[in-house]
Amino acid sequence: MSAFFEERVLSVHHWTDTLFSFSCTRDPAFRFKSGQFTMIGLMVEGRPLLRAYSMVSAHWQEDLQFLSIKVPDGPLTSRLQHIREGDSVLIGRKPVGTLLTESLAPGRTLYMLATGTGLAPFMSLIRDPETYEKFDNVVLVHGCRTVAELAYQQLITDLAEHELLGELVSAKLRYYPTVTREAFRNTGRVTDLMFSGRIPSELGLPPLERAHDRVMLCGNPELLADFGTFFRGEGWREGSSGEAGDYVIEKAFVEK
Repeated sequence: MSAFFEERVLSVHHWTDTLFSFSCTRDPAFRFKSGQFTMIGLMVEGRPLLRAYSMVSAHWQEDLQFLSIKVPDGPLTSRLQHIREGDSVLIGRKPVGTLLTESLAPGRTLYMLATGTGLAPFMSLIRDPETYEKFDNVVLVHGCRTVAELAYQQLITDLAEHELLGELVSAKLRYYPTVTREAFRNTGRVTDLMFSGRIPSELGLPPLERAHDRVMLCGNPELLADFGTFFRGEGWREGSSGEAGDYVIEKAFVEK
């Protein structure tokens, strides 16, 4: 058996000159948990060229969706950014990842902190009813350089009207987009806004506290390093598949 499914591209959307997303068919045998990633790629010169990508799509959707940066000289993204409807892509059969609600101890508020394409796994998680069953509040924070890079804003907003998820989303989901290089209703780096207490305060929530809050992280190396240092210094426990903790970090963020 091949290690990959060969799927057909259904749609491609270019958000900016450096950011795009696409959807493809999904083999019924491909099962994943919200927050996981898999290897995706293309056949290049007779060999598979692959990188790790989180599923944007909900685990119950019939298609698969992915969000990607464009790197002009990136081995994969320099090619992947040119895919069109009908093209073939490779999807790894084995999804993995650390951003699972089961890897977190029970808590009051779940903070999902993302920068750039680190938003992808959280798009899956905010469309999973189980996420809302485990926490009183679900906060999605997405930091980018520009407003145009804040992908899926409309989809996130429209979730409140979703036929099945609407009631849960309206009651529990708080969305906080922020940019660093343009005027916008929220500006500043995710780390600065969290450490200063601004985000919890503006959302009407208590300051970040280990006893009650849980955190998921996916994004640029600076975000992961800054929060990793903070968590270790404050005695927060990192969760894993074997033991639930106070926070989880996805370290397989796609860069190329």
